[in-house]
Amino acid sequence: MSTAARPASFDRTHTDDLISFLGTSPSPFHAVASAAERLEKVGFRRVAETEAWDAAAGGRYVIRGGALIAWYVPEGAGPETPFRVVGTHTDSPNLRVKPVPDTGTSGWRQVAVEIYGGVPLNTWLDRDLGLSGRLALRDGSVTLVQLDEPLLRVPQLAIHLDRQVNEGLKLDKQRHLTPIWGIGAVNEGSLIEYVAERAGVAADAVVGWDLMTHDVQPPSYLGRDRELLAGPRLDNLLSVHAGTAALAAVAGGDLPYIPVLAAFDHEENGSESDTGAQGPLLGNVLDRSVYARGGSLEDRARALAGTICLSSDMGHAVHPNYSERHEPGHHPMPNGGPILKVNVNNRYATDAVGRAVFAAACEKAGVPWQTFVSNNSMPCGTTIGPITAARLGITTVDCGIAALSMHSARELCGADDPYLLAAALKAFLEG
Repeated sequence: MSTAARPASFDRTHTDDLISFLGTSPSPFHAVASAAERLEKVGFRRVAETEAWDAAAGGRYVIRGGALIAWYVPEGAGPETPFRVVGTHTDSPNLRVKPVPDTGTSGWRQVAVEIYGGVPLNTWLDRDLGLSGRLALRDGSVTLVQLDEPLLRVPQLAIHLDRQVNEGLKLDKQRHLTPIWGIGAVNEGSLIEYVAERAGVAADAVVGWDLMTHDVQPPSYLGRDRELLAGPRLDNLLSVHAGTAALAAVAGGDLPYIPVLAAFDHEENGSESDTGAQGPLLGNVLDRSVYARGGSLEDRARALAGTICLSSDMGHAVHPNYSERHEPGHHPMPNGGPILKVNVNNRYATDAVGRAVFAAACEKAGVPWQTFVSNNSMPCGTTIGPITAARLGITTVDCGIAALSMHSARELCGADDPYLLAAALKAFLEG
């Protein structure tokens, strides 16, 4: 295994690289490709699910759609060796292109979109939007496409035509979120023909697509002292990037566990897919790793009994304009270090044992940490944590970093927190 990209610790250069990662990862398919590129630089190799896996030590990864599972087998690891899993997700709420995309009215050419995930609709108004995703071709191949230019826009109604807009904006998902991309009749331009041309493939070769919009404004540091980071898809590509960096940093070491990165798709709409946490992908990979090393069903049970998962996803920083909506005794702040996410109704999987694991990782890494719990009047969301715990029967802890504007087209966090999280994940994977 190469040591070229394996830092001993993390600093602001990690956040610089996160900015690059966000820019090359406008869709889940691009995110896993970007993560794989970083892992290959330290010696990981891609393996196919349709082929037999060997027992050799080293780093491997599997890509299925917008999901990636990567793991490193240390020298001498037995089939009963437990795993240390960092769980994340690659998808973010956005507007996704419908199967019949070309539409329009009143002399405007528009693109029909469907709302993906829990989108604060107003954050997608009056933004210059690009397109990204994948095209499925007639020969069975798949081509990634990333158009980082202002192609589409969802224009807001002028205040002169809605004098009550500041008393409460109401948007109909079907009527008011259709982007414009030109002037003229609907049949004067085909979106898929245009995208295919830009991707360098014949339009008649395209038989399917998963295309989505993204804000073309790049991520950037924010504030007088550049202590904040503003950008798209921080939820949850920040964790994917941190987990990738942590796995790359520990690979090649003498480890008591097998470190794993699980980057799932479809968390924002329930994880119920073949590439989501509800699916069998992670379990299959862990099982096959055990069996490839000569393990039995007994060895698998022993390995999973000692396995721990750290589910890393964004959490809420206290909002200065809405502080009453947060739990009074728990006000996570940007640059205060990773947050431990707790909910007694099991919307998060953290318990006392998991808290101890998380605290030990942060102490070993020398990073501060905070606790997040919701106001009792404001039920919290959930993560892949409880799903992973229930599906695999493994100890799972929910963590992340504190942020504002979660699920917005553009989110905000502390500029130090990405590398503090990466350091904590590295310490966790090292055991």
